[in-house]
Amino acid sequence: MGLPDGHASTLPDDLSTEGQAPVQRPRPRSLAEAARRARTGAPAGERTLPVSSALTDLLPDGLRRGSSVGLAGPGARSLALALIAEATATGSWAAVVDEPDLGLAAAAEAGVALARLAVVGLPDQRQWGAVVAALIGGLDLILVAPRRSVRAADARRLAARARERGSVLIRIGGAARPAWPDSPDLELTLADAIWEGPEDGYGRLRCRRAEVVATGRGRNARERRAVLLLPDVRGVPSLP
Repeated sequence: MGLPDGHASTLPDDLSTEGQAPVQRPRPRSLAEAARRARTGAPAGERTLPVSSALTDLLPDGLRRGSSVGLAGPGARSLALALIAEATATGSWAAVVDEPDLGLAAAAEAGVALARLAVVGLPDQRQWGAVVAALIGGLDLILVAPRRSVRAADARRLAARARERGSVLIRIGGAARPAWPDSPDLELTLADAIWEGPEDGYGRLRCRRAEVVATGRGRNARERRAVLLLPDVRGVPSLP
């Protein structure tokens, strides 16, 4: 059962873990182990997660743990898969929460390790905030695209929990999704996306060329731009 139009997702009031001392633990070897950690939190020792070589111009230091990343524009889902591919391939766990439009076949083609990808469906949208909060800390990357508006207080709690626990919260937005009430630490916007392939109305689509603009706060304040193929002829993100 969904929420009435205009109703915001809610979170429990006791999510804050401020003051807890970081504890370094090895990465979870199974989803069951990751789920157990989600109940108590598992701060990570590494401060960044690796990204594909195609993304190094935009993210020279990789994905910083504890940060929030916003994605917008045509091809945002392809970019989301590109962001998590290298990390999952090297042992990190990721979760996709209530995003039926993100296909597993496309994820595998992009290089995502499906054995370390949890796909979480939500028959009741009222559970969205609590589920995302529980996953943060137990898994390294959480990819979300909420169907309902998120309250400002809940957005702050999720961002704070990600900072405390060392998870990366990736938020897919755009015109078809309700806007978040706050800005992420890093915003990646796709512009001028053009499919290449058919000529004079004939042929197959081969790849999609898009310019990606990175902006944000703090160390991400300096704008970066890169032209990427999302995907290329092999179905993976790459440089032209």
